[in-house]
Amino acid sequence: MKFHRSYSSIGRFIRSFIPFTVSGDIARWSIILDRINQLENQQMKLSDHELRKASLSLRYRIRSGETSWNVLPEAYSLVREAARRTIKMRHFDVQILGGIAMFKRSIVEMQTGEGKTLTATLPMYLNALAGKGALLATVNDYLANRDAELMKPVYNILGLKVGVIQTEMQPDQRRIAYNCDITYGTAKEFGFDFLRDRLLLRKIKEGEHDFISAMLHGNNSNNKNNNEEPVQRNQFFALVDEADSILIDEASTPLVISALPTEEQKRDAECYKWSAKSANEFIDEIDYKFDHEKKTIILTAKGRAKVRALKKPDSMDSVGLFNIYEFIQRAIKVEREYRRDEHYVIRDGKIVIVDEFTGRLGEGRKWRDGIHQAIEARENVDITIATGQAARITVQDYFLRFDNLAGMTGTAVVSRKEISKIYRCKVIPVPTNRPPKRVMLPTQIYATESAKWQGIIREIIELNATGRPVLIGTRTIDKSLILAKALEEVGIKHQILNAYHIETEAEIVAKAGEERKVTVSTNMAGRGTDIKIPEKIVALGGLHVICTEMHESARIDRQLIGRCGRQGDPGTYRQYLSLEDHLIEKAYGPKTAKKYKKYGKKNPQKKYGKKFLILFQKAQRKVEKSSFRNRKIMLYYEKERKKIQRSMGQDPYLDTPD
Repeated sequence: MKFHRSYSSIGRFIRSFIPFTVSGDIARWSIILDRINQLENQQMKLSDHELRKASLSLRYRIRSGETSWNVLPEAYSLVREAARRTIKMRHFDVQILGGIAMFKRSIVEMQTGEGKTLTATLPMYLNALAGKGALLATVNDYLANRDAELMKPVYNILGLKVGVIQTEMQPDQRRIAYNCDITYGTAKEFGFDFLRDRLLLRKIKEGEHDFISAMLHGNNSNNKNNNEEPVQRNQFFALVDEADSILIDEASTPLVISALPTEEQKRDAECYKWSAKSANEFIDEIDYKFDHEKKTIILTAKGRAKVRALKKPDSMDSVGLFNIYEFIQRAIKVEREYRRDEHYVIRDGKIVIVDEFTGRLGEGRKWRDGIHQAIEARENVDITIATGQAARITVQDYFLRFDNLAGMTGTAVVSRKEISKIYRCKVIPVPTNRPPKRVMLPTQIYATESAKWQGIIREIIELNATGRPVLIGTRTIDKSLILAKALEEVGIKHQILNAYHIETEAEIVAKAGEERKVTVSTNMAGRGTDIKIPEKIVALGGLHVICTEMHESARIDRQLIGRCGRQGDPGTYRQYLSLEDHLIEKAYGPKTAKKYKKYGKKNPQKKYGKKFLILFQKAQRKVEKSSFRNRKIMLYYEKERKKIQRSMGQDPYLDTPD
């Protein structure tokens, strides 16, 4: 029985929409794909024991000096057969091509629903054979555990052990997980473990020079506590899932292990509380100037005079006036720029950041420069002391330490220059297994936001009457709640998916394709979970996606749109915009935004067409360029800082100034 189809059709299809250099890579790899397909019938005849024996043979060959590239066809054919046999999933030809690309230090762009989780088993297995550890980084604990459990039977039948890193794990549990052939976890946990190990190694090294301690305790390694050993191995191979989110959006977010707070830092809590209560007394353009581009607040002479005149608690007597000005400026900035249910939520009495790109909660993350504490003071929750740094690394720094790096995502081509420059990785688009049937409906642009919501509600009502499921993507949590309330008023049953529903995310998304289902989601939209479309819904036209706003990055829009029309299923999507949307202010500033809002109110019934769509597209590109520029600046300063510290004999991860 023949499983594979001719590669020539894939080659022609892929060359029609990707750069020549990339299609050239794919064309060369087609020879390897043919070899893998030729081995398939041979592997199917093996017993489970013989399959495992063949895998152990490959491991021996690699550890004896043979290159991994040389054994790739046999390795990938074994993984394909192991998956078919254990989890009843067989790698498509396009998934094999994606696996080859990832082995060749590439970020693979595969459309939503094309099976990235299964594709990852190919490079993970091959790199694990070297015995140096292979890490797969995901965006949260749930996905790490889910993917590891789902793919564990594939690895186990081939003789490999799989470990999972979860936030609550103790050091001895982490050490066991890292010592497995393959380890799943989050980028955040991998980075923090690296820092903790580095701190521990410094402690051990300093202890080696402690003569008195050596005399008292001796140097017998048998006395060493097991937790006084690093948990990670050296950085050999990492595969990053949702690579655009982790390697770009979160790249400059530092992972920080805090040092103990000083008495001065504890006293600052009173300053945060006082400034939070006083911030509303300061008037824009009179008491302070706001720089829209730099997002900075500067007090005017009148503003500084007002600060001096305000009554202060006795505990602030020892705080310098310049520092008090800074506390007020920070509090005003928070009042203007940070909104609950958009930038953060309050969970268990704590401020938890909402990731602006994924819509998920950024557990463990904090804003820097006192912003987090200023928000805590405003929301009247316990203030976490802004401590010093014991250790610090950016996500970017961490993954650049790996000898071999790969990634996969549904949206990376638009960022290929940045990925190539920073990570020295190619971006390889892989064609879909079946031709996509996704249809874009004409964009609707309204004068006001309220008119836009009314248009969205009308479309949902019409589609719901036909039985088709609808997924609505919103930019923020508060917008998802506004829409949910409007749907409730018109009697449309719906399900909300935002950062408040993280525990049930996969369950909600899995059912979003059922008859008459209406799902209101932030831009997380259940990334990493398939929306299954029943045959009845396929006949009706499939899932319909509504984009309620253009995001600050085109990649986020594409992720949402990619929820429909998966694996050859039909699907439709439509973009809704208004002249009051946040993107206009973000790109062009408050004055221009006010101008368009005023124009919209004067012409509330006017139909806005291509001219205004171009306005939004330009705004999106402007914001993307600004974000890219900021990341480049951050990268430059990080490189310069590390260069200076190394020249001074310092550790750039442990001796980082606050």
